Amino acid sequence: MAKHPDPLANYNQMRDFSRTKEPHGRVGEARTKRRFLVQKHAASRLHYDFRLEWNGVLLSWAVTKGPSPDPGEKRLAVRTEDHPLDYGDFEGIIPKGEYGGGTVMLWDTGGWVPQEDFEKGLADGKLKFTLQGQRMKGGWALVRMRGKSGEKRENWLLIKERDDYAASDPDGFTKGNAVSVKTGRTMSQIADDTPAKALPDPAPNRSRKRPAFVKPQLATLVTEAPEGDDWLHETKFDGYRCLAALGKGGTRLYTRSGKDWTDRFHALDGAFDPLPCDAALIDGEVMAARIRGSAFSSLQKALKEGNALIFFAFDLLCIDGDDLRKKPQTERRERLARLLSGVPSGGGLRLSEHIVGNGAEVFANACKAGAEGIISKRIDAPYRGTRSKAWRKVKCTRRQEFVIVGYSPSDKAGRPFASLLLASHEGDALRYKGRVGTGFSDAVMTQMAQAMTARKTSPCDGVPDDIAQDAKWVRADLVAEVEFTEFTGDGYVRHASFLGLREDKTAGDVRLEEPMENGSDTTVQGIRISNADRPVFPDAGCTKGDVARHYARVGARLIALAGHRPLSLYRCPSGIDDPCFFQKHDGGGMPGALSRVSIEESDGDSADYLYATRPESLIAAAQMGSIEFHIWGARTDRLERPDRLVFDLDPDEGLDWTDVQAAAFDVRDALADLGLQSGAIVTGGKGVHVWLALRRTRGWDTVKLFAKTFANVMAARDPDRYTATMSKSKRKGRVFIDWLRNERGATAIAPYSLRARPGAPVAVPVTWDELKELDSANQFSMSDMAARLKADCPADQVQDNLQTLSDNVIDALQSLTEE
Repeated sequence: MAKHPDPLANYNQMRDFSRTKEPHGRVGEARTKRRFLVQKHAASRLHYDFRLEWNGVLLSWAVTKGPSPDPGEKRLAVRTEDHPLDYGDFEGIIPKGEYGGGTVMLWDTGGWVPQEDFEKGLADGKLKFTLQGQRMKGGWALVRMRGKSGEKRENWLLIKERDDYAASDPDGFTKGNAVSVKTGRTMSQIADDTPAKALPDPAPNRSRKRPAFVKPQLATLVTEAPEGDDWLHETKFDGYRCLAALGKGGTRLYTRSGKDWTDRFHALDGAFDPLPCDAALIDGEVMAARIRGSAFSSLQKALKEGNALIFFAFDLLCIDGDDLRKKPQTERRERLARLLSGVPSGGGLRLSEHIVGNGAEVFANACKAGAEGIISKRIDAPYRGTRSKAWRKVKCTRRQEFVIVGYSPSDKAGRPFASLLLASHEGDALRYKGRVGTGFSDAVMTQMAQAMTARKTSPCDGVPDDIAQDAKWVRADLVAEVEFTEFTGDGYVRHASFLGLREDKTAGDVRLEEPMENGSDTTVQGIRISNADRPVFPDAGCTKGDVARHYARVGARLIALAGHRPLSLYRCPSGIDDPCFFQKHDGGGMPGALSRVSIEESDGDSADYLYATRPESLIAAAQMGSIEFHIWGARTDRLERPDRLVFDLDPDEGLDWTDVQAAAFDVRDALADLGLQSGAIVTGGKGVHVWLALRRTRGWDTVKLFAKTFANVMAARDPDRYTATMSKSKRKGRVFIDWLRNERGATAIAPYSLRARPGAPVAVPVTWDELKELDSANQFSMSDMAARLKADCPADQVQDNLQTLSDNVIDALQSLTEE
């Protein structure tokens, strides 16, 4: 669109305000908390007007078919004239004969934040942003099409990003009779000027009182990461500490000192709405979603410009009236993970990742990745609202907060100062600690000059005479974050660089942090196993060392069947009687013996997954507390071509083992009728896996559909014995033929993997003749493996018998659905 000194000139010229009730065009204030809206507009042709607030106006596009939640659907969006901010509240009738004459409904509204540099995107023709509407949520993009010669209008495409808010129905937003989000009226009711209706608040209806702010727990600075599996380790975020209080009246966001920054963190509006609770208090850190340069400076820029933020949650203090602060760290963490389990991935609220044990390696990897450091937390410690040795921080570089007490003037024209003078509280006095003269952009220098308040005398002690004689003193109320190499012999910072102002911290709290000194291992195939005598299976008398030795023993067989496949590890760092958790991503501290592969996930982002290539990979994972290994149905060299088909036979609680055995043989025979030969694995739990190896000729969609259809055919043949539905109510008295293991990203227990259950059972491949004679699916334990390994592995024959889901096989299955 051609630019005009008045961005609303076209808007005003196109309207007769004596006839239309549309608001007169006046440019508003440019705000960082911005609104978006969509107006359903029945003009000469029905369309939807999509508008984004930017620089005091509403940038506007006419979306001819309306927005679509389907990422595969690209909707034409024609750029139109900018509209005034007041137009965001307009709903009614534009008279016939006027520009755009017809009925207008406020169809959606909410906040929005840019994901990237918006001005650059507007010029380049590619905008990416996040919407926080009542109907439109998550990531979206507007992409400008290449114009034809002589074409005056700008054609863009409005596209939904692939995330948890996406759907497969192209017209999921626009079909049916939508009502206004402002007045609750339909288009015909608006046209008839029907009175507005009272609408319910779209925010969650939480009934419990919102928890009050509590002082957060703080970490003690140490020089080395603590060793042992009594500690979990997290990346030290370089952002603003934040406590989120959820409850009646909405969500409030507090800084570590108790300041209410809900408005400043407006980019997180709606992020906590999906949480299934009536009240909660969550501890975490706010970071910029887009890091350019340092994380801290990126956050300050995001707050200034209204860009996207992320809240990384790492602790849960209370939920629905239940105070969790006296509970151990692992229990609070487990409750937090459950609470956040349904939150859209890639959104503004995320669970921080952690590693249990192996602190030195976690710290080394964090520094290598450019992190500020790590936070180490005792897994059995309660939450205390003070600085505690149960939380320890290890920094990759020296960083410190200082009070700004003055500045040295600059001899360069236009430069407000040459360096800032720094100080820190020691006892009751404020003592000089040196200068910082680098790390400032022109904009930051201007901001600092405006923020400082002059005073006549020095607010601190110990300033050298040669510095004091030219110094300009300021009120000691601003806090700077500074990175430096060391303190000199005089106690001053050396090679200091300014990182930013700490608006979340008060000058009176600033004191130097001095690091606290940190005050039956074995080796299995060259891998050090710490705390090897720690009980993991208490009832069976099996230790962490026994788990490592099990994987050394069965490692060759397990790798032959399950190696080079993305893994989901089930980790129990303190044993199976204490909290356990799944891990599929490399959180930055897993051992190097495990390999990594980057995989694009459903939200379009990529993440590093772990996989094993040799027995040492399994042993190293056991050192990190891993007990179970769950595998993908595809190998890392061709992730989109599954080579394994598996049906997990999961019995209802009331069924006997004989029912599971019979089900396994029924599935085997039904597959044989289709020309497919299968094998069996007893899972170490209650069920059996019936599986076969595939040639890599089909994609995930085909394999998943085949498995689903087969399971439904089995359930239709004998509905009293089988179900293909996961629902517990549908499973009663039946065996669930779980076909869901055959979709991209799903996993199944690996052959020869331990199970985190009493007795240390092992998932074991068996022959069909053996299956007839077994007494249960958990009959094999760790102690049975030596004898088992002396015989041939039944799975080898199945693995070598590659089969194809050919057109004939699929046609044969299809014919069964028609019987």
